Amino acid sequence: MKKMNTHKLVSAAVITLLVLVGSACNKDFENRLKPSTTNDTLGISTKSRKVLYIIVDGIRGKAIRSINAPNISKIARNAIYAYDALSDFNSNTMTNAGAWTSMMTGVTKDKHNVTTENFTGNAISSYPSLFTRFKQTDPNIRTASFAASAAFNANLGNDATIRQTFENNDLSVKNAVKEELKRGDATLVVAQFHSAEAAGQAGDYLETSPAYANAILQLDNYIGELMTALSSRTTFSNENWLVVIASNKGGIIPPDPAVVDLTSYGDATRNNFIVFYNPRFSTLFLPKPDSEKIPYNSNSVNFTFTSSTRPTAIIQNVNSYNFGANGNYTIEFLIKSKAGSYIYPTFLSKRVTSFTGAGWNMFLEGDKWTLNSSVASQAQGGVVSDGKWHKLSAVFDGTNKKVRVYTDGVMNTERDMNSNNMNTSVPFKVGYNAGDGNESADIMINSLQIYNVALSSTQIANYACKTIVAESNPNYARLIGYWPMNEGVGTVLKEKTGRGADLLTGSNAQWQSFNDVSPALCPEISDAFFKMVPNNIDIPFEIYHWMGISIPTQWALDGKAWNPIYSDIKP
Repeated sequence: MKKMNTHKLVSAAVITLLVLVGSACNKDFENRLKPSTTNDTLGISTKSRKVLYIIVDGIRGKAIRSINAPNISKIARNAIYAYDALSDFNSNTMTNAGAWTSMMTGVTKDKHNVTTENFTGNAISSYPSLFTRFKQTDPNIRTASFAASAAFNANLGNDATIRQTFENNDLSVKNAVKEELKRGDATLVVAQFHSAEAAGQAGDYLETSPAYANAILQLDNYIGELMTALSSRTTFSNENWLVVIASNKGGIIPPDPAVVDLTSYGDATRNNFIVFYNPRFSTLFLPKPDSEKIPYNSNSVNFTFTSSTRPTAIIQNVNSYNFGANGNYTIEFLIKSKAGSYIYPTFLSKRVTSFTGAGWNMFLEGDKWTLNSSVASQAQGGVVSDGKWHKLSAVFDGTNKKVRVYTDGVMNTERDMNSNNMNTSVPFKVGYNAGDGNESADIMINSLQIYNVALSSTQIANYACKTIVAESNPNYARLIGYWPMNEGVGTVLKEKTGRGADLLTGSNAQWQSFNDVSPALCPEISDAFFKMVPNNIDIPFEIYHWMGISIPTQWALDGKAWNPIYSDIKP
C-alpha cells in the first residue's frame, strides 16, 4: 500500500477554509480614509489613537508562515512583523499563563513570577497589566477584554472597563469583539483566542497536522472579519488604529535533524509571531539572526604532544582532587581534538602512570575518548577527534556504585564501581601523562569543572551545550574547581570559584585563539542577540508608545518600541 502524502491530507482538510477567505486575498484591507487624507507621518497625532490587540494562543511563528494564512499575510503588507519572534527567551519552561502575563505587563517572568498555569505566587500587583495602566492614566478610557480562557480575564483583565469570558469558545470571542468595535468610544480592545493551543495540545503543533492547521486558518478567518469590522467603523477615517496580532507561545514539536539551533530561536515553544499593523505602515519584515552558527570565541592552551614537547597544567598540591573510595564526583570540560585516529594519549589524569595503579586517566582511542580508572572497567565515550568542540563528562557515582561517561550530554557507557581507593600522591594534571600511549595528540581544553556530586543524566543533558558555568547554574555551589582556561597569556589558569587552586602550566605551553562553530555547543550570547526580533514583552511598550502614554522608569518594563516606516496612502 502506498504511503499517503501528509501535505495532501492537510490541503484537503483545509480547502473549505481557504475558499471562504480566498476571495479577499487579492487586495489589501480597504483603506477607508477620507479622500482628502494625505501622507500623515507628521500630523498623525491629530487622529484619535486606538488599539486592537489580538492574542492567539499556541501558534508557532514558523507554522503560520508555512501555512501562509491569507489574512495575516495580507496584513503584513502594512506591518512590522516577525515569524521568529520570541516569548521569554530566558525562561526555562513556557506556560500559557506566563506568556500571557509577559505580553500584557511588558516584563518577563523574572519580575511577574508567573511560572505555573494557576498564577500561584505572581507579582502582577507590582507589574500591572495594560488595563490597569490605562485606568491609572485615564479612568475615562474605555478598555475591553474578551477571552476564551477564564484564567486570562481573572488574572489580567480585572481593570478592563468591560470583561467577558467565553470559555473555549473563540467564535463568541470574535462576535463580542465585532460588537465592541461598533462602539464609538472603543479604545483598547483585547481579544484572546485559544483554539489553536487546544488543537496543539490534543495532537501536535505541526503545520502538517490537519486539526492544528484548520484551527490556525479558522482564526485567520476571524481576524479577517475583525479587520473588516474595524475598517467599517463610521469614525474610522478620523481614527488611528494600531492592530497587534501575536501568539502567546509556540509548542513542542519533534526535532528536525536537519536543523541545529541550540539557542532560544530553535526552541519551538518560544517561537511566536508578532504583527504591528497600521494602514499607513510600509511592510517591515524582521528576520532572526543566524542562530544556527554561533561561534565559540575564546583562547586555550594548545596541548600538542610530540617526542620533545609535552605540555601540561597541574595542581601543585598532590592531595587536591583525590576522590577516595566510593566518592561522588563529576568532571566536565570542553575539548577540541584534531581530526584523526589516536593510540591512547592521555589528556587528563590523577595517576602516577596511565592505565595502571590507583587513580584514573582519560585518553584518546581511535577517534573516541575513554576513561580508565582503578574503580571500574574501561568506559568508552563518543567521537571527539573530529576537529570540533565537544563537552565530555565523567561521573563517579559512589552512592549507586556506578561510573558513567557522556559525550555532548549523551551517556555512552555505564560501568559498575568497585570499592578501591583512587587516592594518589601525584598532581591532578591536564595534558601529557606517561603510560601505555603514544606521544601524538593535538588538543585544546576549556571550561574544566569538578563537582563534589554525581550529576544525573538529566542535569548533564540540560547544560551539555554550555561553554561556561554561570552562577545561576543550580549546581554551581557544588563546584570544587572551575577553570575557564581562557586567559590567553601567562602560565596560570585561574580557578574561578575560590574553592580550588590554580592550574600552573609549564613554560612550553602555547596559547591559541579560536573562533569555531561547533554543533554541540551553544556559546553565551548577549540578550541583544534575542532582541533583534520583537519579543512578547515589547507589545505593551509599543502600545503605550502608540497611545502617547508616558512610561515612568519605576514601571521597570523590559520591552522596547519598534519604529515603523510610513508610506504614502493614496485615497
